[in-house]
Amino acid sequence: METTPSGLLVPAEQGILRVATYNIHKGVQGLGPTRRLEIHNLGLAVEQLDADIVCLQEVRKMNRREAAYFANWPEVSQAEFLAPDGYEAVYHTNAYTRDGEHGNALLSRWPVRDIKHLDVSDHRFEQRGLLHAEVMFHGRSVHTVVVHLGLIAGSRVRQIYQLQQFIEREVPPAVPVVVAGDFNDWGNHIKRMLAGFGLYEYDGDRSTFTYPARLPLAQLDHVYVRGLDPISLTVPQGRIWWRMSDHLPLIAEFKL
Repeated sequence: METTPSGLLVPAEQGILRVATYNIHKGVQGLGPTRRLEIHNLGLAVEQLDADIVCLQEVRKMNRREAAYFANWPEVSQAEFLAPDGYEAVYHTNAYTRDGEHGNALLSRWPVRDIKHLDVSDHRFEQRGLLHAEVMFHGRSVHTVVVHLGLIAGSRVRQIYQLQQFIEREVPPAVPVVVAGDFNDWGNHIKRMLAGFGLYEYDGDRSTFTYPARLPLAQLDHVYVRGLDPISLTVPQGRIWWRMSDHLPLIAEFKL
């Protein structure tokens, strides 16, 4: 074991990077008076993922209506609340609503620097953004981008082009890149687009469906990389996972 700069003990094998992505559905499941608060269970779940980097979507910074409804609503933002001890939490708002705001978050057990955000909203009905952070994994730079793409196919295509331009502008060519999140793509079109500019994911297992959580039919969540060697891709299973969100988490491992 070795100790990270934040004081966490981690496996001594320095070449394996573990990345998780999870759409947490704003920490609440159900509708109307039957809805239930899952953010406390999600906190335990994120810790169990045991990832070096956790990429989260639909994360609430605040929501006045839900805070008034649930007696045990956290007093801090969901990104801060979900970060395990010793992890750094990075958040940026994508969408503003009548009662609050929500967006993407990144939790890292390694030091984070050079944080950026890019608004990629394609129309006024969907507010979307890219969250970028440079993670210093064992002292080596890994640029990570958390994404949550639009529901309309044309929007996703335009957002991928913006992602490509962002990476070309912000990331040196030889530096590893991780792009993770909810791509909202039910086919392989986005996968082919990303491969066109050098981003790939582990392709050795076809049983990595993540949505809908109760009966997964598609893999909407992905972890694509450049400059890293994908070695595994897994989805936690069991009733506890599909109760917490409408998505299942996805865990990917890579060799530097």
